Amino acid sequence: MAIGFPFIFILFSLFLVPSFTFPFAPIIPRFPSSAVSAELKQQSHSAPDTLYRTNFFTQILDHFNFNPQSNQTFQQRYLINDTFWGGVKNNAPIFVYTGNEGNIEWFTQNTGFMFENAPSFHALLVFIEHRFYGKSIPFGGNREVAYANASTLGYLSSTQALADYATLIIDLKKNLSATDSPVVVFGGSYGGMLAAWFRMKYPHVSIGALASSAPILHFMDLVSPYIFNSIISQDFRSESENCYKVLKGSWKLIDDIANKPGGLELLQKSFRICKSDDFGAGSLKGWLRTAWVYTAMTDYPTPSNFLNPLPAYPIKKMCEAIDRSETEKRDRLERLHEAASVFYNYTGTATCFDLDDDSDPHDLGGWQWQACTEMIMPVGGSNKHSIFPEYEWSYQDRASSCQFFYNVTPRPHWITTEFGGHAIETVLKRSASNIIFFNGLRDPWSGGGVLKNISKTVVAMVEMRGAHHVDLRYSTKEDPKWLKDVRKQEVKIIASWISQYHQDLHSNN
Repeated sequence: MAIGFPFIFILFSLFLVPSFTFPFAPIIPRFPSSAVSAELKQQSHSAPDTLYRTNFFTQILDHFNFNPQSNQTFQQRYLINDTFWGGVKNNAPIFVYTGNEGNIEWFTQNTGFMFENAPSFHALLVFIEHRFYGKSIPFGGNREVAYANASTLGYLSSTQALADYATLIIDLKKNLSATDSPVVVFGGSYGGMLAAWFRMKYPHVSIGALASSAPILHFMDLVSPYIFNSIISQDFRSESENCYKVLKGSWKLIDDIANKPGGLELLQKSFRICKSDDFGAGSLKGWLRTAWVYTAMTDYPTPSNFLNPLPAYPIKKMCEAIDRSETEKRDRLERLHEAASVFYNYTGTATCFDLDDDSDPHDLGGWQWQACTEMIMPVGGSNKHSIFPEYEWSYQDRASSCQFFYNVTPRPHWITTEFGGHAIETVLKRSASNIIFFNGLRDPWSGGGVLKNISKTVVAMVEMRGAHHVDLRYSTKEDPKWLKDVRKQEVKIIASWISQYHQDLHSNN
């Protein structure tokens, strides 16, 4: 059995540097990834979880213009569960997930926090799919047409998505005669950014937002382009100094071997890479880098299968493999292979790894467009302390690549113009309320997160041992106390929002 490595991720990695003169092209990890194992692909294409009913809403193509094209519509998918809903008479709440850059079914499988707390809140559950992802494709649902060029992809943006959510929520409440039911929005990663921005831009639609691992500050002139890789490096170094050194020295090792006669064949054999005419040192290094990056993001305290089947604390398992192999006198390539296998083959079912796989099981392809227009997030820089080769992130490299691939010029400051970011404490203190920002400091995206309380109602929950939106995952008996405490505090805060809403509603009537 071969485990694939989707081409879409490789493309996304490479188009950032058109000259390809660097040790390997810097990557901007997707929110969260398309690097999933073969055994999860069938699951990703399966029918929606039976816990949710699938509906479609007729959505307008362009909320911000009135030309004839703007009035076109498309079918936007949303999933709903009314099992626990207390109903209209009780003005019971509605919990809405602001969909990420992918198939909405996937996110229901990784946001158990909403489902598990719906009974106590008597909440209606709604998951809205982001336009241009999953089955919510404009232009007649034809992905080829929708993704054809900038004239069609131009309707894919965060501002359009937020307007979609507001329109759908208002219409849904009207149809349910639930005008007075309070709405709380939830989101993780890019979805968390959308949740926070939704509360800021549409406070009349939502009473509060839980924004988990939402890097709303990870934009130009706000954060160092080195912070992402620095956090990853520290994650590994905190586990083992030897592990850190092995990873740091691996890039030169691979280049040295690749430049020798028969070197590529040795690398391909050592890492169990499936036969390929296009195999090279660059593709191998990109494959390894993906493993280190996404393992850092999903360094959860319990086993998971969000991206790939992983053990609890997978970074620790990787470093144990490297350190154990050293005591057993195994060579460095074997150590690296064992570490990478924690991410790519923890179940042990793969006989080789397919670097030519071009699948996109979670429908994440549209993120490339967003990363070339408004989501200009400076990620990929590496300093001398990084486990990755030194590299200076360049906006111009990004702009040139985006011009080449899409014939589009990025707008690097649009997000901070639209939603803010500079002097965030002062701005949100004056203009926002009822937002929870959760960040785990083992998550490399935490470098662009809100890590300090802004006010009594805009709060930051920071956990040193936390990873990417770990608080939104389904709970398990093995969850550590700190994670249980985080979730209890989030529930308490959300309950206070709803209680205050009902008090205000009663007093106004």
